[in-house]
Amino acid sequence: MKKLVRDRIPEVIQQAGKTCETRVLDESAYRVALRDKLIEEAQEAAIAPTPELLTELADLWEVMAALMAAEGLSWADLDAVRAARRRLRGGFEQRLWLEAVYESGHDPR
Repeated sequence: MKKLVRDRIPEVIQQAGKTCETRVLDESAYRVALRDKLIEEAQEAAIAPTPELLTELADLWEVMAALMAAEGLSWADLDAVRAARRRLRGGFEQRLWLEAVYESGHDPR
């Protein structure tokens, strides 16, 4: 299985009548594992049906919080960068889907 799990997962496994083997990661391995977990949770959120989406997004948020703490980042830092990027590039309210990009003077339409 070999992946980062929440702190109480070994307890949950034991309650199910099973045993598991764990180890504590050093700081460097922990940061790598958090980034891997971020991808895992994002993929799960991407395919989750609507009734399960909130749970998957909560899992994603939990990993984000842990990664930010490990990297010494704050929610205020994140929100400031988010707001700046929104001002510069906009949000997603218009639902724009980019079909293609053409070099200047080479529009095949």
